[in-house]
Amino acid sequence: MSNGLVNMRDQSFVLYEQIGIQKLFEKEQFADYSEDVVEMMRNEAEKMAVNVIVPTYAEGDKEGCHIDKDGQVRVPRCYHDAYKKFCQGGWLAPTKSPEVGGQGTPVVVASSCSEMFSAANFAFIMYPGLTLGAAGLIERFGTEELKNKYMYKMYSGEWGGTMCLTEPGAGSDVGALKTTAKRLPDGRYLITGTKSFISSGDQDLTPNIIHPVLARIEGDPPGTGGISIFIVPKYRVNDDGGIGEFNDVRVGNVEHKMGIKGSSTCTLNFGDEGKCIGELLGNERQGIRIMFHMMNEARLEVGVQGLGHASAALEHAVQYAKERIQSVPVWDMKNPDAKAVPIIMHPDVRRDLLWMKAYVEGIRAMNLFTAYCIDMAKVGDTPEERAKYQGFVELLTPVCKAYSSDMACLVTSKAIDVYGGYGYCQEYPVEQYMRDCKISCLYEGTNGIQALDLVGRKLGMNKGANVMNMMGEIDATIKKAKSHGDLAKYAAKLEEAYFAVVDLTMAFAALGKSSGFLIPILNASPYLDIFGDMLLGHFLLQGASIAREKLDGIFAARGADSIGKKRALVHTDPDVAFYEGKIAAAKFFAIEVLTSVKSKCEAIKLGEKTPIEMAIESFAA
Repeated sequence: MSNGLVNMRDQSFVLYEQIGIQKLFEKEQFADYSEDVVEMMRNEAEKMAVNVIVPTYAEGDKEGCHIDKDGQVRVPRCYHDAYKKFCQGGWLAPTKSPEVGGQGTPVVVASSCSEMFSAANFAFIMYPGLTLGAAGLIERFGTEELKNKYMYKMYSGEWGGTMCLTEPGAGSDVGALKTTAKRLPDGRYLITGTKSFISSGDQDLTPNIIHPVLARIEGDPPGTGGISIFIVPKYRVNDDGGIGEFNDVRVGNVEHKMGIKGSSTCTLNFGDEGKCIGELLGNERQGIRIMFHMMNEARLEVGVQGLGHASAALEHAVQYAKERIQSVPVWDMKNPDAKAVPIIMHPDVRRDLLWMKAYVEGIRAMNLFTAYCIDMAKVGDTPEERAKYQGFVELLTPVCKAYSSDMACLVTSKAIDVYGGYGYCQEYPVEQYMRDCKISCLYEGTNGIQALDLVGRKLGMNKGANVMNMMGEIDATIKKAKSHGDLAKYAAKLEEAYFAVVDLTMAFAALGKSSGFLIPILNASPYLDIFGDMLLGHFLLQGASIAREKLDGIFAARGADSIGKKRALVHTDPDVAFYEGKIAAAKFFAIEVLTSVKSKCEAIKLGEKTPIEMAIESFAA
């Protein structure tokens, strides 16, 4: 039965049958984990998501956030009890070491739980999520004094955290920031400046909020190389660990947004009265390098955010399509006695649902595989193995963030289509899924920035070895799928896409060394989309090959030696129905999406420069 958020059966398939996370349990770092432990965690996460977080979704959206007369931001009232239970359940920092308050959970397992939380209410999940990221920076780069002062209370959820990077005139161009830091005799700094679009910037869930703030120390050079990072609490912390005086961090406003209305997105003013004190994190002029550790982790989380919204939209759309009775079947339209049927019986609706299913399952596999690579990059048996998995993480992170969020927006839109006019109304949740999902394309580096990162940095990283290793994985999937007769022609479509992407990637590399370097930059976003299509084709076909083998075993054990007997089992055996669905999604994606990859690659190779050759005046003529 659907929980309305995530297909738990598919998640289990990806974790155990496709990725094989059991291999992690053989490593010393994860020796305390087993399938039973992971299943217990996933079941508890499902309960937390369904019973505690989901009830805050619509209510939090309607109430939103506001500033009271004292300048304090108030979050939706229903968030308070949920936040308390979430932290008490140990969900804020499960991947962290028990020594700092975590559980040492594999990232891939935590990501599977995070999908459920994201699907339940991402606006709520942002509060503990930002806190986790900020505390992680202090753990990695902070002194023992900073850790003891801030980190432990953040990992427990007692205090909150943010990420203060963006300014009104310095969004994607971080180097243009104007926030300054002035050295004080005691080694601390006076912070002055304004930060905008700060998620969880102020809230009344915790008595203190710890802000990592990018600023330039007076006299340091311009650009990103002159930026440092500081820990700036909302309230100063006394020597005994208690909360002290107000630290001159004021809320300028709370943004009124399209979605995630329960998340307090604030403008923060630091040092309006010249009394804002910050403490240096790491070394001077290392601010960007330090902050990017948090941002890279956040980018996978944003991919999971998109996945969560898409997953919930699909689950709701399927359920609605099974229940909504309307119109007679197209093949029965001339029968005056024909009765209306559930809309899932109509071909166009079924096509939409399979389209959604293919993207959701492919994105799920891609994100969980990337999370698994993060684990293996730490616990692999050899330096070479660890480097290989780290290479996958570097390559796939911008794709997980951008492709997952872009496609999730399309999936949530398609869910509204399934509902028809009802989907556009607040009576049903799918309109909110679409509104809440869109921000995932914009923050933590816009998707355009992710595409430039992929094309400009990640393709050439490690002298191209990361890309070639990924292509090796895809090649193995193609060979295996070709060994299954009914999958062979779909494997051929993935192979065609694979060769086209390899050819385009090599062309990009050559253009990068010539005057044609603008072509890769101009086509960075289309390239990321194409690369993502190829990856999803790989993960879906990989899953289909596994499903085919499992089905062959079931059919042999059940004596299903004819098409009729096999089809009958689809209606009575849930495992057969599930595996048939995996194969159907892979086949559909191969024909629907992979067949267009080659033509898109060829179009890019034509070198069309119209967007940059066109006169600016012509855009508005």
